Amino acid sequence: MTNENTPHEVIVTGIHLELTPSLKAFVKEKMERLFRHENHIVRIRVELECDRKHDVAHKFVAKGHMELRGPNVNGSAESEEMHKSIDLLVDVLDQALRKRHGQQKEKRNHPHSVELIDVDLPKAI
Repeated sequence: MTNENTPHEVIVTGIHLELTPSLKAFVKEKMERLFRHENHIVRIRVELECDRKHDVAHKFVAKGHMELRGPNVNGSAESEEMHKSIDLLVDVLDQALRKRHGQQKEKRNHPHSVELIDVDLPKAI
C-alpha cells in the first residue's frame, strides 16, 4: 500500500524518441494526479513514441499501463505535440479509474440475490 511518504513508481520509456530529464519530470508530475485519486496503484508505466509512419507531421503517442490491485488499466493518446499527448493520456487514465471505481461501487451497493425456490434444503438435526 502506498503512503504519502513513499515515492510513487512511474516508469517512463521512449520509443524512437530521446527522453530528456525535463520530459521525464513532466510525465511524473502529471501522473501524480492519478496517485492522489487512487491509493491502490502499484506502478504506472508510460511509453512515449514518435510515430513517423502514418502522417507527414510527426504524431506523438503516449501509452500508459497502470498496475493496480485487480485488473490493470491501459490507455493511449496521440496528438501533434508530446506534452499534449501526455495531458490527454492522464485524462484517459483518470476517466478509466473513475469508471472502474463506479463499477466497484455498483457491485458493492447492489449484490446479486440468490433465490432458493425449488431447492431442497437439508434439515437441521
